[in-house]
Amino acid sequence: MKRIFKYAFVISLLGILIVTIGTIWANVSVVRASKQYITSNINEVQPVKVGLVLGTSRNVQNGNKNTFFFNRIDAAEELFKEGKIKYIIVSGDNGETSYNEPQDMREELVKRGIPDNAIFLDYAGFRTLDSVIRAREIFGQNTFIIISQKFHNERAVYLARKNGIEAYGYNAKEVEAMQGMKTKVREFFARDKVFIDLLFGVEPKFIGEKILIP
Repeated sequence: MKRIFKYAFVISLLGILIVTIGTIWANVSVVRASKQYITSNINEVQPVKVGLVLGTSRNVQNGNKNTFFFNRIDAAEELFKEGKIKYIIVSGDNGETSYNEPQDMREELVKRGIPDNAIFLDYAGFRTLDSVIRAREIFGQNTFIIISQKFHNERAVYLARKNGIEAYGYNAKEVEAMQGMKTKVREFFARDKVFIDLLFGVEPKFIGEKILIP
């Protein structure tokens, strides 16, 4: 019995070691491959037709404003008003009638003077993979700027380019370390899923009818 427990313990340790090494490798690979396509400097952004804002909730669980959300809106506004993009796709979760990330993003952009007819809503951006693939399959865009925080842009741009999309990333302002800690820890492990999705050819949950961007 002791020998069985010993073997089980060794196997568990090996499993943890393999997962740890794999996760570190995944993170390093994503950062290295996406680095040249991502910037926080507006002057380095080459103009394209469309920007894709990745969704998140307007408010956090305690009801306070979600800084991730508003910083992404700031970045999208800046790109549009600087003439770097002509149209904006806001892509997020609308899985429940009471929760609508794309509509929240549109309302905030319109408040800031972005014309409503320049904003297109993707209600089925349930995951980063869904958002980037649907930007091509639904909205017909094979080149676009992804708008989110740097750590998120790294994964999004990597996924997009591995799927044959010419994607770039414009980094929204980061969030204070403690406030964004949970999100960043989750992101660290989400990069394992990138390679699982690519390996098995995972596709968006929904495709649907095409939407024309002029």
